[in-house]
Amino acid sequence: MDIAQRFIDRSRFYLQTEYRIKLRAAVEALPADAVWWRPNEQSNSVGNLLAHLAGNVRQWIVSGVGGAPNARDRAAEFDARSGPAAAELLASLEQTLEEADAVIAKLSAADLATARSIQGRDITVFDAIYHVVEHFSLHLGQIILITKLHAPGAIHFYEDAGGLARPVWKELA
Repeated sequence: MDIAQRFIDRSRFYLQTEYRIKLRAAVEALPADAVWWRPNEQSNSVGNLLAHLAGNVRQWIVSGVGGAPNARDRAAEFDARSGPAAAELLASLEQTLEEADAVIAKLSAADLATARSIQGRDITVFDAIYHVVEHFSLHLGQIILITKLHAPGAIHFYEDAGGLARPVWKELA
C-alpha cells in the first residue's frame, strides 16, 4: 500500500472509528447537567467542544476540501453557555463526520497535494486532513478529562495487564 493511501485510510479510521467510539462513550457517560459545565470562564464545556468539532470538521473537510457551502460562526461555538442536549450535539457531529468521511474516501494521492484556502490559510488537502485529525484528538482528550472529573470510573479505553496497553475501546462499538 502506498503511503498516501495509508494516510487516507488511517485518517478515516481515526475520525470514523476510534475517536468516534471514544467520544460517544465519554459523552454518554457524562451526567446531563455537566454537558455545559465549565471549570472557569476561560475554559470550554463539552457542549462547546462538540459544537466546535462539528464546525471545524465541516469547515475544513466538508467545505474546504469537499467544496460544500460553509456558514460557520466559530466564535458562537465558544460563546454558548447552554444549548442542545448531548444526544443532539453528538448526532450533529456524527452527521458531519459521515459527510467528511465521504469526502476523504474519494481522495486520491494526487488530491492530497492540491491547494486550498481554509480559514485564510493557504494549505494542501493533506494539511487540512492532518489538521482535523490532530485537532479532533486534542479536543477529544479534553472531553474525556471532563467526563473523568464528573463520572470517575465511567469510561475505560485500555487494559494495562501484562505491561501492554490493550485497547478495549473497540468493545464499546
